[in-house]
Amino acid sequence: MSFALALAGFGAVLDGYAHSRHPVALLGAAGVPYALWFNLLAFVLPGVLAAAVAVGLRQSLAGTRWSVRVGAQLVLLSALAFAAQGLLPLDPQDFDAAPSRLHATVWLLWWLAFAAGALAIAIGSRSRARPELRGFSQASLIAALAVLLFALVLPSLLPVGLAQRAAFGAWLLWWLAAARAQAAPRPS
Repeated sequence: MSFALALAGFGAVLDGYAHSRHPVALLGAAGVPYALWFNLLAFVLPGVLAAAVAVGLRQSLAGTRWSVRVGAQLVLLSALAFAAQGLLPLDPQDFDAAPSRLHATVWLLWWLAFAAGALAIAIGSRSRARPELRGFSQASLIAALAVLLFALVLPSLLPVGLAQRAAFGAWLLWWLAAARAQAAPRPS
């Protein structure tokens, strides 16, 4: 909710900002009014909350295949990279400057770690030993493919702002599924 509300609210007050054309991170770029608050609410808070879910998820997945546990580590890294996007804002005057390159690096780490981690979870959790994870396995596969599609393929076919928001949306929805999977009772 924090991400969506920050995106809608701060996007509405920035003159000329168009959700379909502009990247999300522009609202938190250096020199943009209220950038610090946007970064805290849109990137840092959701990233930290996702990291907390990831820690619980890792614990609830103890005893599963190694690929699932590695996947849990990778999605934790993705959550931390998501938060780092707010700590390393873009330089809107120079997209080749060091701050912009650092932001781009953590953006790359965000989707790459998530796609690899969610795919590892999806493949490794399809076991008969933990049937309660089947739904989570499917959600992980769908989210991994959606993030890859929206982060890599569709920006060349759709306005970049829409593709990026869809990638972030798929990622955020997956964390809801992860929180539910973490809370699911384990069979005795």
